[in-house]
Amino acid sequence: MTVDRPSRPARRSAGVLAFAAATALLVAGCASAGTAGTAQSGGGASAPVQVGLLYSKTGLLADYGKQYEQGFQAGLAYATHGTGAVNGHKIDVVEEDDTGDPATAVADAKDLIGKGVKILAGTTDSGVGLQLAPLAAQNQILYIAGPAATDALTGANTYTFRSGRESYQDIAAAGSFVGDPSGRRILVLAQDSAFGQANVAAVKAVLGPKGATVSQVLAPPSATDLTPFAQQVKSARADLVYVAWAGTTAPALWTALDQQGVLGSTKVVTGLAGTASYPIFGNAGSKVSFLAHYFPGAGGDNPVETAMLNGVKQAGGTPDLFTPDGFTAAQMIVHALQASDSDTGAMVKALEGWSFDGPKGPEQIRAADHALLQPMFQATLTGSGASAQPKLLASLTAAQVAPPVKPMAG
Repeated sequence: MTVDRPSRPARRSAGVLAFAAATALLVAGCASAGTAGTAQSGGGASAPVQVGLLYSKTGLLADYGKQYEQGFQAGLAYATHGTGAVNGHKIDVVEEDDTGDPATAVADAKDLIGKGVKILAGTTDSGVGLQLAPLAAQNQILYIAGPAATDALTGANTYTFRSGRESYQDIAAAGSFVGDPSGRRILVLAQDSAFGQANVAAVKAVLGPKGATVSQVLAPPSATDLTPFAQQVKSARADLVYVAWAGTTAPALWTALDQQGVLGSTKVVTGLAGTASYPIFGNAGSKVSFLAHYFPGAGGDNPVETAMLNGVKQAGGTPDLFTPDGFTAAQMIVHALQASDSDTGAMVKALEGWSFDGPKGPEQIRAADHALLQPMFQATLTGSGASAQPKLLASLTAAQVAPPVKPMAG
């Protein structure tokens, strides 16, 4: 489920948007885990704090960027109790379109940093995130990456955090469908492309050390007759088949796997993407096991998830796959600003080790490498076509899918 890629519009100052009331807030510096701080209004107005929000407004990832931005605005309202302020400082959100292009994102980020912005958040694209992380370290600003899934952002440097999951957590969630991977045969079905090969490497890196034997069936990206590849998968008699597939041939792939009896003979797992992807599985959806980063309701309708869903809907948006990534980023930024509105070191210290309740459930920022430890989910689809809807099978705790600790690079 790794999601990674295209006119640069004028900057828009989003100001402070309030969508929903949150729970009562505590005085800054005294907030308990998972609780936002209060905005103190005494002593007169204070200068606003600018936060740069970089995401794909346009391009191939625009739908994901929209989800992220809607979640961020709802999260900002929740974490500030509808005030849009922390310690008397209004939060002014300045949005920039990264277009999925690292060069554009870096130019935008440098412009914001040059104007005194000390907090940047966002990007769905891993290539963009990997360019912004060193920029954050060079300029000693706080950077909170968004849905970008690359594991390389974890432990990148002292100033880089993330508000979404990473690839390791995806693969660990997929492996959970066979329990203990030791002695299990796992096959990766993918296209013979950089994306497909990266998924093969990821499965080998995550599940291989746990005792699994990992093989692969790779199809040319141009292939339209996918029956031969489905037959190869069936013949392999794997304990689990992990499918990493992108592009317009996905419906044909799932049809071929169903017709060749693969879906009925072994456990087939793939990542659950956004709502728009549900119909591509056709009648096969109910026979597929899905690892899920998030879908509405996956958090068990906990109070934070409910606040997120209501906030986004009340603003005219639609909650989806990456809505929590934006919401969580806003929670993190507000928590950091409770410590200081200008001292980046104090912001970093406040975030390291912080445990809080997010839309997905209990989460923690690991101090050693800034990995975001979080639940993941197992799901299936009910119905088919336009009526397909995800159904939660199980929640995996943060500990069950936690990536190994990485040395901090800088």
